[in-house]
Amino acid sequence: MRVVRGVTAAQLPPCALTIGNFDGLHLGHQAMLAQVRDIARVRGLATAVLTFEPHPRELFAPDTAPARLTSFREKAELLAAEGVDYLIVQRFDRRFAGYEAEAFRDEIIARRLNARYVIVGDDFCFGARRAGNIALLSQSEAFDAHALSTVAHDGERVSSTAVRTALASGDMAHAAALLGRPYSISGRVTGGDKLGRQLGFPTANIQLHHNKPPMMGVFVVEAHGLEKPWQGVASLGVRPTVKGADAAPVLEVHLFDFEREIYGKHLRVDFLAKLRDEEKYSGLEPLIAQIHKDCDQARDWFATRAQHRETP
Repeated sequence: MRVVRGVTAAQLPPCALTIGNFDGLHLGHQAMLAQVRDIARVRGLATAVLTFEPHPRELFAPDTAPARLTSFREKAELLAAEGVDYLIVQRFDRRFAGYEAEAFRDEIIARRLNARYVIVGDDFCFGARRAGNIALLSQSEAFDAHALSTVAHDGERVSSTAVRTALASGDMAHAAALLGRPYSISGRVTGGDKLGRQLGFPTANIQLHHNKPPMMGVFVVEAHGLEKPWQGVASLGVRPTVKGADAAPVLEVHLFDFEREIYGKHLRVDFLAKLRDEEKYSGLEPLIAQIHKDCDQARDWFATRAQHRETP
């Protein structure tokens, strides 16, 4: 997949294009990309995605912007796995937000991105004052436009908001159903304060690129990026027992029966189940006792999963 920084730098062949933030790349996004691939194959077009950095709501309402489900790197990796040929990343600032809708359609989508087919969500709006919609796109003579109908799971509209709600409530199974895969965070293993090692539970500290995690707590996890998937337990939060409540969130992963140094490794951590919320303990001894319980519960969870997989 070729990543293009900005629409002015784009020199694309005729393409089937979709536009959006694609945060989380959930089942709705995947359905849209499948449609793009199908049209591109039939018409002999390239596939392209136009997305924005930062998220528009981070520009206009930074204090109330939603937590991101994916960092830019995670989103790019997921899009590449979907077979996208071109990812155009447009810096979203007030100047770009001021594009009139018709100019956005004609100058950017049709001329600069060379779109021949465009598919968007049925609630997609674009241009200054969000004046553009599928009706305006459909008036173009340069490309065909189509709106994808709502994708639902068990009667619920699949959306990034629905995924965030599931994660915030600790329902990792429901979030995975909406995403089509377990929710994950990926990043490089960095050095920490080695407190986990002192407590008898060494951890891999994963570099966070999120402005704020969509959930916090202690979780059953599986790490990918080593020679095999590795089971463990993870703490995602501010560590209230050893840090203040206003500390920056960190992701610490304790891998079971694992003792190697893996600094610099890039890991993807799949969150499979939530064990509990973060708690502030009176000292390190009750914290250590609780970590023992967390590890026992996580091992039990994996044992139960293995039994279910073996059951015909």
